[in-house]
Amino acid sequence: MAEGGVQEPFARAARQREAERLGMLIFLASEVMLFGGIFAAALALRLEHPAGYVDAAHHLKLWLGTANTGVLLTSSLCAALAVQAARNGQARWAACALWGAVALGTVFLAIKGVEYAGEYREGLMPGMATTHFEGRTQQLFMNLYFIGTGLHAVHVTFGLALLAAAALNRGARQDRHAMLIGNVALYWHLVDVIWVFLYPTLYLAGVR
Repeated sequence: MAEGGVQEPFARAARQREAERLGMLIFLASEVMLFGGIFAAALALRLEHPAGYVDAAHHLKLWLGTANTGVLLTSSLCAALAVQAARNGQARWAACALWGAVALGTVFLAIKGVEYAGEYREGLMPGMATTHFEGRTQQLFMNLYFIGTGLHAVHVTFGLALLAAAALNRGARQDRHAMLIGNVALYWHLVDVIWVFLYPTLYLAGVR
């Protein structure tokens, strides 16, 4: 007979939590494989054409990328604090920490929007007639940049929706609430980790 609050086909809450966590980990693994292709392409391009890769990276705004790195890492801390608060039964503090992560994630998207707007004005967008790039390597670099950061921005937006939904969900039992926040935090941490790899791959490549 199933325990209270446990959904079929599970008979015990612990087994249901294990299945939910496994499902989340499998989903996160598929996301890693998705971005892994982008990182592999960037690595191949840099190994084949190191000079052109570095020249193209000089056009990126390092200070904006650095600011966004700090913002996302801080938001990840907020998500971790929310998990701990939920496990301690402090639903209000968990919600506050989640909203903090949402606010910082929104700041990240705002900074990224400012950066994209500047790159558009400078003619750095792929396919623009005013592009500054003459070599094929630099064009490929910018394609990878916009694909990688654009896809990451989509994941950030989805993560913000999950964080907000978890913050608003206070009706579940403590263990279910903690499990929900834990899974959402795992996704948000992955989003942050992906950016931690995008930052040196793209922005720091131009540092000499």
